[in-house]
Amino acid sequence: MYKVLYNKKISSNSYEMAIEAPMVIEKAIPGQFVIVMAHEDSERIPLTIYDYDKEKGILYLIYQMVGASTEELTYVKDEIFSVAGPLGNPNEICANPEEYRDKRIVYVAGGVGIAPVYPQVKYLKEHGFDIDVIYGSRSADLLLIRDKIEKVVKKIRYATDDGSFGTKGFVTDILEKYIDDYDICVTIGPVIMMKNVAELTRKYSLKTIVSMNPLMVDGSGMCGACRCEVDGKPRFACIHGPEFDGHQVNFDLALKRMNVYREEEKVKWQEMKERLSKEEK
Repeated sequence: MYKVLYNKKISSNSYEMAIEAPMVIEKAIPGQFVIVMAHEDSERIPLTIYDYDKEKGILYLIYQMVGASTEELTYVKDEIFSVAGPLGNPNEICANPEEYRDKRIVYVAGGVGIAPVYPQVKYLKEHGFDIDVIYGSRSADLLLIRDKIEKVVKKIRYATDDGSFGTKGFVTDILEKYIDDYDICVTIGPVIMMKNVAELTRKYSLKTIVSMNPLMVDGSGMCGACRCEVDGKPRFACIHGPEFDGHQVNFDLALKRMNVYREEEKVKWQEMKERLSKEEK
């Protein structure tokens, strides 16, 4: 069991959790993820590391309530059953900062994708980089951790679908306007957003790194749910990634795979609702 310091709601469907897990974060590098289990009989949930304090041994996670397992996570109070990690490969820029010292880098985040973007930008700032960020969501109330991300970037530009904050439109609209300013683009968020970003940057021959963590289910390579096609070869996001060359990813196939477990998710969610209802009685 791991001690939970807090588990709080930060938007309509997003939560932030702080966990005492010193051994987990001791050697963590931004871009890696952990697997959490709310209880002994819970499903495994892979979550990208959002932040950490190595001196105090605290791991910070942001997660979105999208199904039965993540809703179960919202009920966690003082303890969580399991936290395993760090897993996956770190962001290649954070792992090899000297190789990218002279590169102009922009991060493009969508929705809760700002959670894995933040530690990377923070890490690179600590290593002397000036990073720009483009961050988009459906509306202003769904823009997360604005105060934190603004402290570690050189420039941040916002886009909202409804125009309630920043530019009305999509992150790709902003990226295309400033695309000549950059040598590398890193994009993390919904798969459809990353596909659109990669299609845009391909036209301009801008190196693009994408994170396929939205495909992950089990996080260990055993379930096969996160299998994707990269440069015509099968790859698993949790084992070979989660980051890949965005111009080599078959996004159409990835989008199809995301719908594979829809019916099972509905059944699981209904089972959980019934169990919680019985427990309340």
